[in-house]
Amino acid sequence: MILKLITQIARILVGALFVFSGFVKLVDPIGSQYKFQEYFSEGVLNMEFLIPYALPFAILLIVAEILLGVMILIGYKPKFTVFSLFILTLVFLFLTWYSAYYNKVTDCGCFGDAIKLSTWGTFYKNIILIALIIILVVKLEFVKPIFQGKIPKVIAFLSLAVFLFITQHVLTHLPLIDFRAYAIGKNISEGMEYKDDGEIPPVHDFMLEDEQSDLAPELLKKEKVMLVIIYDLEKVDVNGFPAIKEVTTRAIAKGYTVYGVSASFADDLMLAKEKYNLPFNFLFCDETTLKTMIRANPGVVILDKGTVVEKKNWIDVEELEL
Repeated sequence: MILKLITQIARILVGALFVFSGFVKLVDPIGSQYKFQEYFSEGVLNMEFLIPYALPFAILLIVAEILLGVMILIGYKPKFTVFSLFILTLVFLFLTWYSAYYNKVTDCGCFGDAIKLSTWGTFYKNIILIALIIILVVKLEFVKPIFQGKIPKVIAFLSLAVFLFITQHVLTHLPLIDFRAYAIGKNISEGMEYKDDGEIPPVHDFMLEDEQSDLAPELLKKEKVMLVIIYDLEKVDVNGFPAIKEVTTRAIAKGYTVYGVSASFADDLMLAKEKYNLPFNFLFCDETTLKTMIRANPGVVILDKGTVVEKKNWIDVEELEL
């Protein structure tokens, strides 16, 4: 009886953790894509040939993670589910050990941007998780469906459909929930302030540079600022430029200060401005910072005295109320 109770507690803890961990990444799969690109880079796992496949790999892993969490909670296909969880956690265990031991990736992204853990903290978390899953492996006979008939199967497939829909939605638009320091309602200036605890502030490396100086301090004081984020001109969706031209023209007519912001070369940006007849100049900012600001390329961020009041992927910019 005690073993059965321990098994059920382990089942709930494992299922809840996988659902939570999967969900906070499901609402922002682009963030996981960037994390896998970091893992695949030359300085970490040296598997650069996988970098182009980072997004599908991230989506597959995220959906598998959250779906397996649901399946263990409802008891659908317990043997397959438990052993899949065991294998997946072994992969996580190796990656987090590698990150911690070699100090390669300081944030594994296990909980997306929602919760930050140290590298060794993440590894020890996975040690506990693998121990709980071993309990499920040993006492697999106690892991049974909580519903009769085909109900667990229906729940599993409906869950899969919902997860895939959410993935498609956030890739087309923006994350459903923004855990980052540039979320709507956050003030960038306040995010740059150092606290007494000595921690690095959540907003760092935020500069908006022209050829002469950093315009960020000035722009963060203005009331109506529109920034068009193009973190990499070579990877930009050029289909978005007509919509960007229209919304920026409208914004300028209504008194907004409008700039493009990119990490690309100035000459390339000048050519793009002329080719697509864009009515604004470009400023420079670090690529990682721009990727953190908005999961779109191009995307639009509107500031009011440094506070983020709106963000849109280019496909939704007509919804902006200027």
